[in-house]
Amino acid sequence: MNHLARRASAILRRPGWAYPSSSADPPSGGGRQSHHQQQRRGIRVKVLNGNLEQALGFMQRTMQSSGMERLIKREQTHHLKNSEKRVLARKSLERRIRSQDLARKLKAILIKKVRGL
Repeated sequence: MNHLARRASAILRRPGWAYPSSSADPPSGGGRQSHHQQQRRGIRVKVLNGNLEQALGFMQRTMQSSGMERLIKREQTHHLKNSEKRVLARKSLERRIRSQDLARKLKAILIKKVRGL
């Protein structure tokens, strides 16, 4: 199992991500259930013909596209050096500035369009 799959399984084992228990109290009154079931989260992958490597690759691509990989990376528990923190902060600032510039340009274009210029 690769490091990404190990991280995913570790996060999914946390209490906040736990599946609801099936041994809940029976529903009470009028056929309504007295408990709310938590939505199940996760990715299911079928292993065909015992090809585990292909299934892991598919799972990794699915995790990247669903954004789960970003959640896992955000949950890193190892120590970050100060230089790494500075690099991450600088990249975050650059990303934010680019986003603000794009929003400003789009706003100017829309204003021109509305005014008919």
